[in-house]
Amino acid sequence: MFEAVIFDFDGLILETETPEIRSWEEVFGHYGREYPESYWRFLLGRGAEQVKTQPHELLLQMGVEADAEEVRRMRGRILSRMLAELEVMPGVIDRIQEAESLGMKLGVASSSKHPWVDGHLERLGLLSRFHAIVCAGDVERAKPYPDLYLLACERLEVEPPRAIALEDSPNGTRAARDAGLFVVAVPTYLTAHEDMPADLVVSSLEDLRLSSL
Repeated sequence: MFEAVIFDFDGLILETETPEIRSWEEVFGHYGREYPESYWRFLLGRGAEQVKTQPHELLLQMGVEADAEEVRRMRGRILSRMLAELEVMPGVIDRIQEAESLGMKLGVASSSKHPWVDGHLERLGLLSRFHAIVCAGDVERAKPYPDLYLLACERLEVEPPRAIALEDSPNGTRAARDAGLFVVAVPTYLTAHEDMPADLVVSSLEDLRLSSL
């Protein structure tokens, strides 16, 4: 029997990935350039320490003499506006409540940093529901490496095969699989056509019943 459920954050609890991409598309459009799809697809679910080229550096490579701080401020204003409109993804609250009713421990494993993840969870009233929140900075390697999930299981005091991972990205599902968890993939429209090395794929957390696994 499974003893814990570990949620990804971006794209799974909160659909932050679309605003992340759309905000950069607006910035690049401002400079008359297109934000490369190959670049943002590489980023999905991946730790920031693995990103060698930053967006403002892409603009420079495209021949745009853009000041890095000006680009950062512009993008921040656009992203803040988009994030303020976000609500919890469908089925998240239901699965949290179901896990609690089954006596399962709850965790979060995210390649984002604590201020981002903890801040949003607090705003949504969900921070206190989780027994362990593991983010980039807590381990040397974020997803697609298994380190985040291994540490989350350690802090939850469960063996990885006794835990369920809920993920939306290929990098996330690989991380959870390599850590030894049972992996449920919940693709977004951004990742729907990606290869997901998961034990189960569902279209929404509304379609998942933990009690049936």
